[in-house]
Amino acid sequence: MPEKRFLVVRLGSLGDIVHTFPAVAGLRQSFPSSEIVWLTHPRWVSLVESSGLASEIWPVDSRDFANVRRSLAKIRSQSWDAAIDYQGLWKSALLPFLGRVPVRIGFSSTTVREYGVPILYTDRITCRTQHIADQNGELTLRAGASTAVASVSLRVPVSDETLVREQLINDGAARYVVLSPGGGWRSKCWPADRFGQLSQKIRDHLGIPCVINYGPGEDALASAVKTASGNSQPLIYDGELGQLMALLRNALCIVGGDTGPLHLAVALGTPAVALFGPTDPARNGPYPAREIVLRSPNAVTTYKRRESTDPSFLDLSVDQVFDAVQRCLGALS
Repeated sequence: MPEKRFLVVRLGSLGDIVHTFPAVAGLRQSFPSSEIVWLTHPRWVSLVESSGLASEIWPVDSRDFANVRRSLAKIRSQSWDAAIDYQGLWKSALLPFLGRVPVRIGFSSTTVREYGVPILYTDRITCRTQHIADQNGELTLRAGASTAVASVSLRVPVSDETLVREQLINDGAARYVVLSPGGGWRSKCWPADRFGQLSQKIRDHLGIPCVINYGPGEDALASAVKTASGNSQPLIYDGELGQLMALLRNALCIVGGDTGPLHLAVALGTPAVALFGPTDPARNGPYPAREIVLRSPNAVTTYKRRESTDPSFLDLSVDQVFDAVQRCLGALS
């Protein structure tokens, strides 16, 4: 019997790709010798490579018309058993549709964010599970897999491990806690001043330095956290993806909101204290759910992107989060 060929579509972003890994791992475990071609944004090629799940990775920039045309021509030139769109947006669903893949699997209208997208699928899945990683697994099952999700082991380049370790040792942070104050939008973020106070508390009571991780466009946020950190002297870190993976893998724990670095750290096996506000941890929380998750009982679930701190975050005090960090570190001893 000829091996199957699957086209997997998940263009971005960091946390969403991490939550797609278990489903693609289920596909790989079910079809160990099959071809799995993954379409992703050029920025995330190395992340997908780190999973070892894809036979090939084709970079696609949906804003580059020439690149999209070349990608479509490449898709049309090959035969496929099925395409699985784990993203559920027009830009992702159009690729297998215009690429003339005969079987196109995606979410039904009850799950997708953009109206009308399911019309592009031949197989529309109404999800029965709650977490997005498990929902992705339901698409995998429709593709004929015997396993919805499976475990994933991410590889970190040795060169990045060595570079980051040497930098941190030189800065007096051989043991450290990562603080990740950023997020896709401001309403998902615990206040910067509280992250700073947490850094001070961890340094004063535990003798452990903190490393503030931040991404593109978050310079002011990182500076605000450091300003609020008193004399705890946290390190500021904004390395490339491989270096970020090394930083996260070797941390004692990470404290952050519903954001890519937190989910990546969990995938790397790093203990986490996850701070949630408007987004629902039952759907978007650490996966699998073995980490400490803090969320106010007053939080109201919404996925509207707002530029001010969600009021429910104000219910999470520095003392509460510090206590969670202590519990997280205590589990390691």
